[in-house]
Amino acid sequence: MTPDPAHDSTGDMPPAAFREHGYAVVDRIASYLEEVGELPVLSPVEPGWVADQLPATPPSDPESMEQILADVDAIVVPGLTHWNHPAFHAYFAITGSGPGILGEALTAAFNVNGMLWRTSPAATELEQVTLDWLRQLLELPAGFAGVIMDTASMATLVALAAAREAAGLQIRTQGMAGRADLPPLAIYASTETHSSIEKAAITLGLGQRSVRKVDVDEAYRMDPGALRHTMLEDLRAGVRPLAVVPTVGTTATTSIDPVTAIADVRDEIEEELGGKVWLHVDGAYGGLAAICEEHRHVLDGVERADSFVTNPHKWLFTPIDCSAFYVRDPDVLTTAFSLVPDYLETTDHDVTNYMDWGVQLGRRFRALKLWMVIRWFGADGLAARIREHVRLAGLVVDWVEQHPDLELAAPAPFSTVCFRAALDDHDDLDALNAALMERVNRSGRAYLSHTVLDGRYTLRLAIGNLRTTEERLRDTLALVDEHLADLA
Repeated sequence: MTPDPAHDSTGDMPPAAFREHGYAVVDRIASYLEEVGELPVLSPVEPGWVADQLPATPPSDPESMEQILADVDAIVVPGLTHWNHPAFHAYFAITGSGPGILGEALTAAFNVNGMLWRTSPAATELEQVTLDWLRQLLELPAGFAGVIMDTASMATLVALAAAREAAGLQIRTQGMAGRADLPPLAIYASTETHSSIEKAAITLGLGQRSVRKVDVDEAYRMDPGALRHTMLEDLRAGVRPLAVVPTVGTTATTSIDPVTAIADVRDEIEEELGGKVWLHVDGAYGGLAAICEEHRHVLDGVERADSFVTNPHKWLFTPIDCSAFYVRDPDVLTTAFSLVPDYLETTDHDVTNYMDWGVQLGRRFRALKLWMVIRWFGADGLAARIREHVRLAGLVVDWVEQHPDLELAAPAPFSTVCFRAALDDHDDLDALNAALMERVNRSGRAYLSHTVLDGRYTLRLAIGNLRTTEERLRDTLALVDEHLADLA
């Protein structure tokens, strides 16, 4: 076999070859974004199909980029569920936009590690500026300092570790095991809270039993009265309240917990306890709606929080992963996590070393793509797109409410609608709704998800993709109608 000059060295792909193949990749990406709406939104392949198309052993000889890209088309793309599809309505993380994709490509090319300010000053300072821009867009308090995490789950873990540190329990140095002086600890969240709260409790050694699931009202919002009762009951039993975690936009229904009332309860319990109870607000999805002036009220009370998280990769058109975590007192984070061996010591003063703000040492340059997204769309453009998604969700609500065989299962404050088929003469509505979702998803023309509310199987339709037009949305609703009629 004649050696390929592009492979005939011990170095990297030559710039000329990179330029040639790079143009080809950009063309593929542009075509993909242009045509993704014609692909089956949910991958139709069976388990194991992708792996069966691939060799069991790695290649010994170099392969051409043409063959590699051909296999991307033939093997990878058919095995994708297309999150950029205009009829992807199953989950929240639903647009990697053009400027964000270009930012991600530059991040890969620069390949910097932003663990210290010195290891790439631009990575640290651009992150600080970009998160302050986002803070201003959301009208968060000026004292909030931000850091980008991979996901809200990591941000929640870090927030609860900070809560543990702020409680003054010396857990960083002494740990938790075998300590007679350490009371049982408790974290409070609603029954609708995200699973990351329990995962954080597991990881931090608190255990699932430390997470108190507080009752919700008829709109699936945490009940402040029930929260007060639970926390006072714990105090009387010798349990030490550690943190309260309200949610702005729960995963199942996008309900908005009453943060102000919850902060009042937290303050009352702190006074009773004589110690710190951390307030962490999970606005991973719903918090970004506050970019629109008419939705700014969803963050009422967040100014009293100790920490707050929201995810640009959920509803700000930034490719996953990019989670903006804000904290009122960064010193609590650095006290909890800072550990500087000699090979990481520097003589730089008055700089931020983000490695001290959490678990991870290595940090991707995630701020670049978010910075590019904010600049490309602008504040008004971002607000207009979020506003349009809320409008489209309102059309779905109207459709459900006017439909003789459907019912709204929860309020829809944002751009996600929970609904279900409700035929009077059907004896197993849960099975009917499960079959309806299965048929819609199997069609390849749309992708919905489900939840269970008050013991009832419920469908979820989330809108957040820049390619979702009213016309395309109405096609999805017609598809639901079509399959419901067949099943009924």
